[in-house]
Amino acid sequence: MAAASSLHATAAPVAAAAAGSRSVSAARSVRVAGSGAARAGGRMVARAATKADSPASAASSKSDGHEVLLFEALREALIEEMKVDPTVCVFGEDVGHYGGSYKVTKGLADMFGDLRVLDTPIAENSFTGMGVGAAMKGLRPVIEGMNMGFLLLAYNQISNNCGMLHYTSGGQFKIPVVIRGPGGVGRQLGAEHSQRLESYFQSIPGLQMVACSTPYNAKGLMKAAIRSENPVVLFEHVLLYNLKEKIPDEEYVLCLEEAEMVRPGEHVTILTYSRMRYHVMQAAKTLVNKGYDPEVIDIRSLKPFDLHTIGNSIKKTHRVLIVEECMRTGGIGASLRSAIIDNFWDYLDAPIMCLSSQDVPTPYAAPLEDATVVQPAQIVAAVEQICQ
Repeated sequence: MAAASSLHATAAPVAAAAAGSRSVSAARSVRVAGSGAARAGGRMVARAATKADSPASAASSKSDGHEVLLFEALREALIEEMKVDPTVCVFGEDVGHYGGSYKVTKGLADMFGDLRVLDTPIAENSFTGMGVGAAMKGLRPVIEGMNMGFLLLAYNQISNNCGMLHYTSGGQFKIPVVIRGPGGVGRQLGAEHSQRLESYFQSIPGLQMVACSTPYNAKGLMKAAIRSENPVVLFEHVLLYNLKEKIPDEEYVLCLEEAEMVRPGEHVTILTYSRMRYHVMQAAKTLVNKGYDPEVIDIRSLKPFDLHTIGNSIKKTHRVLIVEECMRTGGIGASLRSAIIDNFWDYLDAPIMCLSSQDVPTPYAAPLEDATVVQPAQIVAAVEQICQ
């Protein structure tokens, strides 16, 4: 906490100037009246970004942009936010001069100094708790878990502190903290390094969760998460860091509560996120050749769900397939299926199907590892079954 106090003292003299620059330009901030996220009685209220995240605007912006890998897009977001707001800082193992295990923080220590890009001991509970304390004192920490599975060691800090302190303090404290890092099933990383923590964190009151899947939405979601007054967990998939895409040169911020329409269609709604987006799109090519017209939505916001976008799609297709890499029991798919039944039961013409990972520890052997995760052929077979 001493380091956090020193960091706060260093940032304090220029914090007011940064806050002023944000209020002048609404396009550079999602913390504005009417579009900001507030808490009422411990509930999270939806926040709208100042720039529309429409496919048309994204396409027009990308035409004059620059190509980046996904990890570089995350790094760009961090640099831009740290330049404009001196209260933004980074905590984690090897995030400093080493640049992070996946190089998301490469060069940041040289740019912003060792206090704002703070290398920590291998003690997730300690530096996560320090991040929560720093957020209570006015900083905006970005906490990196070298692997999301390691953050189970900080579950107490994330649940009892990060998610609840705003409510239990009677609104005296805000916790504007971002918790991010690589997760998901990689390439023979073994069970402990292949965790999907979405299911662990989804039930924590006060915590918001998003999952990036492209360089474009990785940057936009990271910036929105840093600017949010809520604690946000940003899930990054270990196999997506080297995805390349052209993103706009100008600044943009995405909405934390909006899903993305990936492919419009008429016959069935396929809801997915993160790495499974690419398995679904691979399956979609086969489905189109077979005469099906699937609508693919990347839900992105894992908590809360964008039921407006999801509901409009269901009202059109009347059939739903959920595809996730999370575990089947108690996973995101189970919660999403429950929400759809509660809100859109009358629009369904077939039972909701959910394809999830097997409820087993992820094996090290590659063939067994593949067998635990949903594959494109399974998605094709599920759509054929739903549309019979």
